[in-house]
Amino acid sequence: MRRSKFLFISVLMCSLAFSGCKKILDIHSTHAVDEANFWNSHDDTRAALIGAYGLMRAALANDDAWWMYGDLREGDFTSLSRIDIQSIIDGKLNTPYPLLNDLSDWRRFYAVINACNMFLEHVGEVKARDSKYSEQNMQVDIAQIRTLRAFAYFLMVRIWGDVPLITESHDGEFKPKGRDSQQKVLAFCEQELLAAVKYLPYLYSSDDPLQQGQYYNEDAGTWNGALVRKLSAYSILAHVEAWQGKYADVAAYTKFILDNYSQGGHSFLAIDQLTNSNGFFSGRQYNHILAFDFLWNNTDASNSGHLEDLTLAQPLINKQSPDIYVSKDSILSIFNLPNDERFSLDTLTGQPTSENYFTNFNSSIPIFSKIKVIRDGNSTDPSLRIYGSAIIFTRLEEIVLLRAEALAIIGDRNGAITLLNQVRDERDVAHYNQADDGDLITAIFRERRKELMGEGWRWYDLIRYNKIKQNNPAFMQLIRSGGIYWPVSDDIIAQNKLITQNPYWR
Repeated sequence: MRRSKFLFISVLMCSLAFSGCKKILDIHSTHAVDEANFWNSHDDTRAALIGAYGLMRAALANDDAWWMYGDLREGDFTSLSRIDIQSIIDGKLNTPYPLLNDLSDWRRFYAVINACNMFLEHVGEVKARDSKYSEQNMQVDIAQIRTLRAFAYFLMVRIWGDVPLITESHDGEFKPKGRDSQQKVLAFCEQELLAAVKYLPYLYSSDDPLQQGQYYNEDAGTWNGALVRKLSAYSILAHVEAWQGKYADVAAYTKFILDNYSQGGHSFLAIDQLTNSNGFFSGRQYNHILAFDFLWNNTDASNSGHLEDLTLAQPLINKQSPDIYVSKDSILSIFNLPNDERFSLDTLTGQPTSENYFTNFNSSIPIFSKIKVIRDGNSTDPSLRIYGSAIIFTRLEEIVLLRAEALAIIGDRNGAITLLNQVRDERDVAHYNQADDGDLITAIFRERRKELMGEGWRWYDLIRYNKIKQNNPAFMQLIRSGGIYWPVSDDIIAQNKLITQNPYWR
């Protein structure tokens, strides 16, 4: 592909994200870029495909959104000095800070959706014009785009609840549209993902029957871990169903993943693989079920849009104090079992036996250093504050615990305990014992809290847990009143009168 064409589509997609598509729910929305010379060849579909992935990465990374939405609210992190972050932790999401206003704006996700809609509307033109663009190539591309669009809608439902369901791009006048029920949107996600999995390969450029030959003339190392694959779509499906409490379906989809993970080159992670600076979060890997990477060699590494920008400080980088941290009391409360490789204390000396998750535990402000991809995995130079960690949606350990959750709810207690113990074995923690560990569901979610800390899950896990247990009146009232969702930005409401505010935030 010519670099000039790639730059063209990159400019096109960015302009859609931050200008034309910034107004996707406005009354008037037009494209600023002439597409007359686009959608002619498979070079164009490749560029458009990569552009859609880039927009998704931007939606998750801008304002550290992945962690702001998923890890902070009622989570394990404390803000040291940033009152805007503390407002998120406290659930005061309508506090007038620029960060909270930006995070209340869903247009970054609609930029992804519009790019996907545009691709689906024009991809047939390329097939008609370019004989090199095979039917199989087109079907694989379409499956990826449908998965990305469904993923964007699923993320928005978790954040805002009801959102407008838009399945067409907007080359001309845009008619105002109100919010659709999250049930309708999630049904659409299910439909799209089930259609996509039929055409998605386990691997690219690896002679998978669904994607034969070199994908866009690149080898497997270029694509795997960078693009949506079959198990990526199944993992999203599993979480779409879990969000709706459809645990029989969760059990089915997670079983498929765990029965077939080796076909995608996935593996379980030893603690050093998970937390090493050159480990799981670094670069682009076959083991990434669904991830959005920041490769140093592609000049994608940056000083923002990564958890490290919030959590790291001296001695790992040249920064006096982190923006957020996990307090010593919280660490000791959460990691309360001996020999836990993530964190535990020696019972004789009272000193940490491991610093895999935390550095400088004995200081007043421990550093959460589980994720620390500094430059290209090089954490030896504290003057560097350029990070390359990938944003990870899920990994096998998360899928195992999600399946354990599902099995416990549908009545397969023994199966759930086996899966819970599988993760505990990986971290050198004693097997589940009801006398010591209490309720099984609570133990599974407690294990998720430990294993997935800093990976964007805590708030959504709290919601699912409380929907299951229903023994926390305050949280149940938050669910019933819609307080679990973010407010919609005032800018969105001002631009489209059919958009109404979430009732809790009126």
